[in-house]
Amino acid sequence: MTSRILVLCTGNSCRSVMAEALFNHMGKGTIEAVSAGSHPAGYVHPKSIETLKRHGIDPGTPRSKSWNEFSGQSFDLVVTVCDAAAAESCPAFIGQVKKLHWSTPDPAKATGTDAQIEAAFDEAYYRLKEKIEEYLKNA
Repeated sequence: MTSRILVLCTGNSCRSVMAEALFNHMGKGTIEAVSAGSHPAGYVHPKSIETLKRHGIDPGTPRSKSWNEFSGQSFDLVVTVCDAAAAESCPAFIGQVKKLHWSTPDPAKATGTDAQIEAAFDEAYYRLKEKIEEYLKNA
């Protein structure tokens, strides 16, 4: 049986996109993950895609979208990855939905050299990967 997972953040351009790809990759066909934002940025940050590819994860063809696209759909798990989205009132989802919050710094706000910005994206990637590994181990 496939678990449906929705990953939420504010902009749906970095963290939630990376978590969606990680869930789908690490779930090995047992998970169908999608992501969305409360206030979508309208684009996926190129560094998110670069980071996933650099770590051997196929990002697919993500797009920044509103969580309203999934309103009324059934999910087994809803994960928020930014503090702002966790504090907002989410749209209604059908059924008993388990909710988790994984506070993850926004790498899109990183400044500095290319190496420092890449390090910020890697930090978010590894934090999300660790949380997903933990979730899958205990699921």
